[in-house]
Amino acid sequence: MPIPEFIVETRKKIGKDLMWLPSVTAVVLRDSTDDSPWATPEVLLVKRSDNGAWTPVTGICDPGEEAHEAAEREVREETGIDAKAVAILGVGAVGPVEHANGDMCSYMATSLRLEVIGSELVDPVVGDDESSDVGWFSILHMPVEDPRWRLVIADAVAQRKSPTSFAPRMGLSKR
Repeated sequence: MPIPEFIVETRKKIGKDLMWLPSVTAVVLRDSTDDSPWATPEVLLVKRSDNGAWTPVTGICDPGEEAHEAAEREVREETGIDAKAVAILGVGAVGPVEHANGDMCSYMATSLRLEVIGSELVDPVVGDDESSDVGWFSILHMPVEDPRWRLVIADAVAQRKSPTSFAPRMGLSKR
């Protein structure tokens, strides 16, 4: 999906100046499809078209949209997978970020864990031009390199394993 229309319209007024935007990170986990006793959960990842990095699904919240609704929408749009938000993993500020086109943004990122609705064996598809590939990966062999994404995926696994003892992360660099 291209830049949301409300951002395009706002950029006409403020140019490339810093914008503060609410965003989501959607970490979708499922049980392993491997039957071995050492099987670990799998995570749904997208390969970003802009920089080639593998990440969880991310996106910007539309005006008035709840974070959990934005996460579910972004997963559906980017991968074709229907998923439901089940837990908040944390909230923190990201940025400022200078995008390739020169736009400056800072984000208030809400990270959520989602579960697949229906069959977990549904294959994801590249749903828009934001991604060049999509797939399920064992958390032990995922192609994610950025420590921030590895941390949020680890939080999702920890929350899934022990939901009553998990405390959401407040700030992206602190526990």
